[in-house]
Amino acid sequence: MDVEPDPSSAQDDQEALRRLLLKVVAGTGLPGPAPHFPLPLHPAAVEAVHRAQRERRSGTYAPERTEELVRQLARRPAAEGAEPVDPEGQDHLRRSLSRALAQRPDRPGGDGTPVTAALGTWSAADRAVLAEALGLLGTVWPRMLGELRAVVAQVALLDGMAIDGYTDFTVHGAVLINRRRLAPARSGLPGAVRLAEALVHEGTHNRCNAAAVREPFLTSAADACAGPLATPLRADPRPLSGLFQQTVVLARCVRLYGRAAGAGTAMAPAAAAGPDTAAAAAVRARHDRLLRDLRAAVATLEDHRAGLTEHGRRLLDRSARVAARG
Repeated sequence: MDVEPDPSSAQDDQEALRRLLLKVVAGTGLPGPAPHFPLPLHPAAVEAVHRAQRERRSGTYAPERTEELVRQLARRPAAEGAEPVDPEGQDHLRRSLSRALAQRPDRPGGDGTPVTAALGTWSAADRAVLAEALGLLGTVWPRMLGELRAVVAQVALLDGMAIDGYTDFTVHGAVLINRRRLAPARSGLPGAVRLAEALVHEGTHNRCNAAAVREPFLTSAADACAGPLATPLRADPRPLSGLFQQTVVLARCVRLYGRAAGAGTAMAPAAAAGPDTAAAAAVRARHDRLLRDLRAAVATLEDHRAGLTEHGRRLLDRSARVAARG
């Protein structure tokens, strides 16, 4: 893996993850899936293997789960990837969201009740914004779009204020993004641009998770040695692995906005009137904000360089070069 996207390498990492899942199935004594266990991996299939493994270990695995496991392993994502999915029939995403909410402290909203989140339904207008975001990526960064389609099978919407967006290795291949990211920002940043950034951000987490299966970024003792760290993108302290992924995410998002600014109106259609419109200025401002965050992340990660493998140090060096170039 590199800061620069590579669809071919992403496919190789997906294949390594698929082989690992097959090994897990075989190691737990479960029946093997059909030989055509597909790529890209369906998030429900990944979750089915995780659940079966947990239940086997705890002694709660029921015989009827075998049929469900085989059925989930045979599920095929949309051929192009990055498919918008509605809540119906997505029990794996509901369970993932429940876990994510359980890990977050209660936070009161304006009315005093705790804020929450729920899976949302895609409207026709939402789907149009997603299509525009993917089209923009195809224009300014086609290799990134190719990589996203290789690793992201499902794009789910979140309603509510509790979670802005996240990924979950248990449902690898899914990204969950708050509906707010589809709307224009007060700064003038168009909704499709904000969604393109969210896709790069969450898709990069998926990419890192799969890449680490084949070639880890951190040494085995790194997180225990480093302890929780302050990071640019989260208020709560994060383990070294969280800081590492944030650094790569930020480097890619800086590259995205650098390309967007260079492409002019291609990334920000609202800027068609000229380079000084609100949308164009918002693209430049977002680039600068992400660049500051990247430089902070790189500086902190450099302090813990000893906890990185050769693969991890290589990505840190590439991220540092992006931070230096601006």
